[in-house]
Amino acid sequence: MSKRNSKAAKTAARERLREERERQAKRDKARRQAFVAGGVVVVLAAAGGIGYAVVQANKPGYWERMKTASVVAPAHTEGTKGTTVVIGKASAKKTLKMYEDPRCPVCAQFEQTVGSTLHKDIDDGKYKYQYVGATFLDAHDNGEGSKNALSALGAALNVSPEAFLDYKTALYSTKWHPDENDDKFKDDSYLIKVADTVPALKNNATFQNAVKKGTYDAWAMAMSKQFDDNKDGVTGTPGFVMDGKQLNGGNVIQSVADFNKIIDAALKG
Repeated sequence: MSKRNSKAAKTAARERLREERERQAKRDKARRQAFVAGGVVVVLAAAGGIGYAVVQANKPGYWERMKTASVVAPAHTEGTKGTTVVIGKASAKKTLKMYEDPRCPVCAQFEQTVGSTLHKDIDDGKYKYQYVGATFLDAHDNGEGSKNALSALGAALNVSPEAFLDYKTALYSTKWHPDENDDKFKDDSYLIKVADTVPALKNNATFQNAVKKGTYDAWAMAMSKQFDDNKDGVTGTPGFVMDGKQLNGGNVIQSVADFNKIIDAALKG
């Protein structure tokens, strides 16, 4: 091999090496640009996702919207938005106001123990009965049962005061009242199943449609606000008030004997 050919070969080899280095540099640059672009897309996507999540988090839920929705009040109600529910004989001189949350286990215990006595007193005209529904127990598990059951109670009240009282009794019964941590009342089908044990509500299409359509959902929220804003000093359920005063010092009434004693004293006061 001549020196000329050897020198030319070396020059060609160096040129090929230079070109290969340039091509590699271009490939490296392209990869860096693609990585940066991809990173920007990821960041933008993440930012978009965060933005969407923020929007969703700030989007009011259904029951929150019901707080400002137009209220359809059940029959047999009075006052602004139909939130005054008074049941009993007009001849009764005094009114027992009772605060209850549908999911409240202590309310269920009271209804199971004293409920029949309460109903008899109302029928006998011993006093009128004013109901105030609360829904605060939904807050402890982000539930819906108290609100949904209160709406269903509105549907029962629309049928008749007697249907309302009987349905309330059924909801609080040992057979149908769920554990405090079981949000069964959020299901319309369960509420209707319980209602089918009440003669006035059994297979009652008007009642069932109101439950399914949420006719009284906004009313339930307006009623619940009565508890939230009450000036009687009631902070829990069940709560009993007569003549603007909490009965039994705000403590739970646990027996028929105690209930009769406390009520009789309040009626004389």
